Amino acid sequence: MPFINVKTNAEISKDKELELKSALGKAITAIPGKSEGWLMIGIEPQQAMYFKGSDAPCAMVSVSIYGSASSSAYDDLTGQIDDILGSILGIDKSRIYTAYFPTNDWGWNGGNF
Repeated sequence: MPFINVKTNAEISKDKELELKSALGKAITAIPGKSEGWLMIGIEPQQAMYFKGSDAPCAMVSVSIYGSASSSAYDDLTGQIDDILGSILGIDKSRIYTAYFPTNDWGWNGGNF
């Protein structure tokens, strides 16, 4: 039950959006037990965003997961996210933040896990 939300000031065409969706679907497997089968993705393009005082392309990525993972799994996923946003959107990895939000309380289908 992961959720990846990508907020960026970059423009994203429908083709690039689908490419992002597919690439993030593969990348989530860096977290043991997580797969695209339960992954929800949010993509928020063309946001008013500034990083280090500049509006050059940047992104804030939030990853919410049910349960938790090791620091090495998070590190692996961060690297993959940076590579994905770099190759698809042209955002330099030094202008991407990724935050992780593990939780033991996750609701779905009228109840909680």
